[in-house]
Formats: sequence, C-alpha cells, structure tokens
Amino acid sequence: MLQGFCSVVSAMSELLYKSTRGKNEPVTASQAILQGLAKDGGLFVPEKLPQLDGSIASYAGQDYREVAYRVMKQFLTDFTEEELRDCIAKAYDDKFDVKELVPIVKVGGAYHLELFHGATIAFKDMALSILPHFMVTALKKNHVDREIVILTATSGDTGKAALAGFADVPGTRIIVFYPKDGVSRIQELQMVTQKGDNTAVVGIRGNFDDAQTGVKELFADADLEKTMAEAGLQFSSANSINIGRLVPQVVYYVYAYAKLLGQGVVKTGEPVNVVVPTGNFGNILAAFYAKNMGVPIGKLICASNENKVLFDFFETGIYDRNRAFKLTTSPSMDILVSSNLERMIYRIAGDDADRCAALMNALRTAGKYEIDEEMRAGLSDFVGGYATEEETAARIREIYEKEGYIMDTHTAVASRVYAKYVEKTGDKTTTVLASTASPYKFLTAVLGAIGKLPEEIADDEFAKVDQLHAVSGVKIPKAVEELRTAPVLHRRVCDGDKMKAEVLDILKLS
Repeated sequence: MLQGFCSVVSAMSELLYKSTRGKNEPVTASQAILQGLAKDGGLFVPEKLPQLDGSIASYAGQDYREVAYRVMKQFLTDFTEEELRDCIAKAYDDKFDVKELVPIVKVGGAYHLELFHGATIAFKDMALSILPHFMVTALKKNHVDREIVILTATSGDTGKAALAGFADVPGTRIIVFYPKDGVSRIQELQMVTQKGDNTAVVGIRGNFDDAQTGVKELFADADLEKTMAEAGLQFSSANSINIGRLVPQVVYYVYAYAKLLGQGVVKTGEPVNVVVPTGNFGNILAAFYAKNMGVPIGKLICASNENKVLFDFFETGIYDRNRAFKLTTSPSMDILVSSNLERMIYRIAGDDADRCAALMNALRTAGKYEIDEEMRAGLSDFVGGYATEEETAARIREIYEKEGYIMDTHTAVASRVYAKYVEKTGDKTTTVLASTASPYKFLTAVLGAIGKLPEEIADDEFAKVDQLHAVSGVKIPKAVEELRTAPVLHRRVCDGDKMKAEVLDILKLS
C-alpha cells in the first residue's frame, strides 16, 4: 500500500476499486492509478460499473472535453471537478492537429473514429496523455512523498505516448521496454529520440510478451520494491493495465455514439456495433464498459491479426498462448497475452477473485486456461475475427482505390474483419470502427500495400514519408516531421532476463 493511503472510505458515494485476484482491500481511484498493478498481481476494477450521468441524447452536441469530464467523473469519484477538468484541459490541448480532436469519417461502410491526431499519431494520445496529470494530482491527493517510476512495456504506441506524457513531469521518472525488432522504424525513432531528463528507453531481444512478462515480474519483485523504497522510489504503470488508462478510453464510445446521434445517423436508443483492432484487450473492454454504462452498443467485434489468440478464445473458450509468435505489419497487436482480458474474466466469473486467480495462474504456469459454458455465456456481446497479412494489405489497397482513403495496418485489420463479419451475418447495423493510428507510422507496409513503394526508397524512411504525402495528400504530421533531425538519445539494448539489471542501473541503485 502506498504511503499515506487510508483503507477507510468516508464517502458512501465514492466508487472504490478492487483487485481481480481479491487479496487487497478496496482503494480509491487515485490510489489505484498510483499503484497501477495490485499488490497481489491482479488488475484494479471498479466495484460496480457506474451509469451515464444523463441520457445519451444529453451528450449530443457536446465537445470531446465535456464528454470526457462527464464520463470520467463517474469513475474517478475522489477527484474534484476542478482537478478533473484541469487534467482534461492539460491533456487535450493544442498538441492535437485538428480542432475536433477525434473526427469521425465514413469509410468502407463503417464510421471510423480517428483517434490518431495527437502528438504521437496513435490512439494512445487520447488515453495516455491524461495519465501523467492523473498521477500528479493523485500524488498530492494522497500525500505521497516518494518519486513515482513509471515502468512500462510497449508493443509500439504506448511507449512513445507515455514518454511524451511523462517527460520532465516533476515527481516522476519513466522507463520503457520495447521489442527491439518488433516495432516499426517510425515507432522506434519516436521512442529513442525522446527528450527528458527523467526518461529511459530499452530495447529487448525478444517480443512484446517477453517485455510485458518482465515488467510484471519487476512489479512483483519484493526485494526490488524494498530497494526502491529505501531510495524514495516506487513503481507504477502506464500500460493499459492501469485503470487510469482504461477509463479515458470509455469516453471514445460515448462520444462516438453522441456524435452520430447529433448528426442524425442514428436515432436515440438505436444500437451501433463497434469494431476494435485488439491486442491487449483494453480498448474493446472500454467499449464493453461504455455499453454497460448505457451506451446503445450491439456487438463488440474484436479484430485480431495472425496472432489470433483472442479469436481462438472466443471460438473455443480456450485461451492458449502456446503457439508460434508472428511478427506482422500490425505490430501493436503482436501480443499473445492480452492482459486486460483478466478484467473480463473476473466479470464473467461472477466477480469470483479466487476463480480468476486460478485461471491466471494456469496461464502463467501452463500457458493456457479454459472457461466453462456459463462463463462463455457472459461473452455473448463479443464476436471474434481476424485478418491475415494478405487480407490486411488487400484491404488497404481496396479502400485506397475505391475511396482515396489511406488507413494504417491496424485499422485495416479491423476494417477487413468488419467486412467479413457483414458478409457472414448480413448485419448492417451502423458501425463505429476504432481507427487507431496514422498511416505515417507504418510506411513500408502501407506504401507496399497500395503499390507505391519504389525500390530506390525502400531503405529511406523519410523518402517514404514524402512518398506517402505525395500519393495520399494527407499532411505529414508534425510528430513525424520532427523526427527528420531528432538525435538518437537512447541506445540501451538487453536480453529479456536482464531487465532488472537495466532498471537498477538506470535508477542508479546498483
């Protein structure tokens, strides 16, 4: 438990958070944000899901910031209105390159919710840029005098967004681990050029699951925790395992529905389906939370790439990570252990923490678990789908040729899965598709897919930037333009079993 924490909650209306593995006393939202991961290794979940603070129609016509406030105040009940509005204002400021923050564009039969117009050109800007402000507020609120060390693993996008968010934030440091050969070149450049005296970036020889497992082990290392405490430090997380990352994602789906309602695309109460390209299960879990808060959402279509562990889980009820790991052109989804699924498992297990802990232990020790029919019934809102590499590239090309719109590889996975879903079911329900990254993040794959990658520029990342601009007309994002001259500041690389030594060295504790 963090210094200054109190387990007694005075306000009856306060929403508390408990661990999915049940060994910790409930904590407030700010305490859960500071801890990141529960001490028992579980993830924090609200004791109950709150409801919208008014009819969904009352959100129509409101801007993103106001919708964000109304949604997040239902979850973060120990934040004052002034504190929460201040966090929102600082996060959703002029670092976005469009006034609307999150445009909605109809493409390929679905309404694309473009979540990539922030400083790092990926959807993590929307959910992660607010986390440092949550953290600083929570530190003051809980009278914590230790320095927070953000420790996170990234499959590509979380890392840069976290680094940019926490760079030079007083009272914090940040260490990001990423798979050295498992992210795009632009993603890597965004991380290794990050400024900030409190930032550190380490490439590991392994995949994202290796990095994520290593981070979880560091969180659970009692000796390391003691060493850090003696130095006035403590870990927290910026991954989507942190409830402070998950809550802002719920806003996407409230906003999207309200926007479509305001435009007359849907009528009040008319359901929409949601398609999400999914790796760690956080973004689609947020859509599930939105549905249970009162947003009229029908099916939740979970789109996977060739690492289709979630698709197989929805098909069979068996979660099995014992398979070949594939490096794909949608690297942020190259994940075999979808951490946020634990929150869903806990729910469909009837909030039975022991049952959830047993399944997670089976995953850790045997690499797999199976849920029973009763639990599977709790997943009836979800539909799994996946797209192969060939299908992903073909979808990028098809949409470009038909509509002149260029999407990134992750969005293309979702778009192809959506098309297959409609072909199979005939379900023409209005659909929101989470468009999670700019095509400028995945230049080689995108240009290759549309047949616009001349051999002479194949090894020149910024020639590819200019080429994509020339063929698409899409303005080069400032976040990419700045990389042309940015010096590389982080050169650390280690094996997966040497992550602790790297952390000790970075924190000058060795």
